[in-house]
Amino acid sequence: MKRNSLPPHGLSNRQISNHESPSLRLYQVWKGNNIFALRGRLIFGPDSGSLYLTICLIAVPVILFCSLVSQSLVKYFPNNVGLILVVIPAVLTLYILVLIFLVAGRDPGIIPRNLPTQEQDDDWDASSSMSSNGWGVGHSGKFLAPSKSVNVNGTVVRVKFCQTCLIYRPPRCSHCSVCNNCVERFDHHCPWVGQCIGRRNYRSFFLFVTSTALLCFYVFAICWVNIIMTMQENGSSILEAIVKSPVCGILITYTFTVQWFVGGLSAFHLYLVITNQTTYENFRTRYERRRNPFNKGCAQNLKEALFSKTPRSQNDFRAFIKPEAYSQYNSSRYFGNAFSMNFSKRSYETESSADGTELDLERCESNPVDRSNKWAAAPDLHRLASKFINENPTRDKEKRNTGICNL
Repeated sequence: MKRNSLPPHGLSNRQISNHESPSLRLYQVWKGNNIFALRGRLIFGPDSGSLYLTICLIAVPVILFCSLVSQSLVKYFPNNVGLILVVIPAVLTLYILVLIFLVAGRDPGIIPRNLPTQEQDDDWDASSSMSSNGWGVGHSGKFLAPSKSVNVNGTVVRVKFCQTCLIYRPPRCSHCSVCNNCVERFDHHCPWVGQCIGRRNYRSFFLFVTSTALLCFYVFAICWVNIIMTMQENGSSILEAIVKSPVCGILITYTFTVQWFVGGLSAFHLYLVITNQTTYENFRTRYERRRNPFNKGCAQNLKEALFSKTPRSQNDFRAFIKPEAYSQYNSSRYFGNAFSMNFSKRSYETESSADGTELDLERCESNPVDRSNKWAAAPDLHRLASKFINENPTRDKEKRNTGICNL
């Protein structure tokens, strides 16, 4: 269909822009800081460049092991035993790379935002704004409570209103300041994979950490076996065997150092899985001093974390967005401060125990917005200003002439 050269009569500048705008997909107008690949099929964090470093730290030692140490192993262990010892770390490395891909390129559990309407830009009334997951704004009127109470397994938990996503955050949800999204069952933002760790990718992250620890331990042990076999064959000391096989010495030092990090991290997350905690809750909340409302027992906690079905993503990043919808995305970026009203952007999330004692769980500050630049950066205001200037050149000229005559 051929597009008309002139817009329909009676449309405002914003409506004209919507009328002429092509259909875009959700990932093209996404307000978070994420990076998308394959036309929205993969979603990465803004610091996904750290993936290259992580992959190199894992793959390079294994390549050295398989290419240089394997010759000695095949020599010392006949009947294909040495070959099997070399294949095992190669297969385990491929498995770890798949896990890294699942952690870094998958939606971690982002909760959809509520979009501000045109009426909300003019008059803050969120009575019609509801998120598809039930945690949207459900109060009417011009003012919203900064928090509300919900019951979780007999414990009253107060959840806070996110002024960036315009939703009441579900329990265990937090807003990631790096990705600029509210993530369900937020654990932490991992700099090694450049992605948030949440409900949908925590299992892959846990398997990634434990598998990496297992790989380090395996390479460390087999390199020592190679050193011992070299000592027995030549009747030399440990130092002489390491000099004869320097790659083994380098890998032993490297894996021993890394093992302290990934091994400790694996033990820590195993503790979190058994007690049904997140990293965020463990650092912010001291559950050893009070009851954890999410703890279901060791067996149920393990089942929930490692053997439960991964929920479907709440976002269809490849879905087409109508022009009037993504104009709201664009406008809300500039007028986001209008929704803060009378409560500060710095707010609190508290939990009340059974006896009614409130305990501070979270203190979170959203990404600051530069108020001095929000008017200069708004394209809608630029269009309105240019329209006003174009429509009133004669009026301005008459005012200047009148002023000169009066002088």
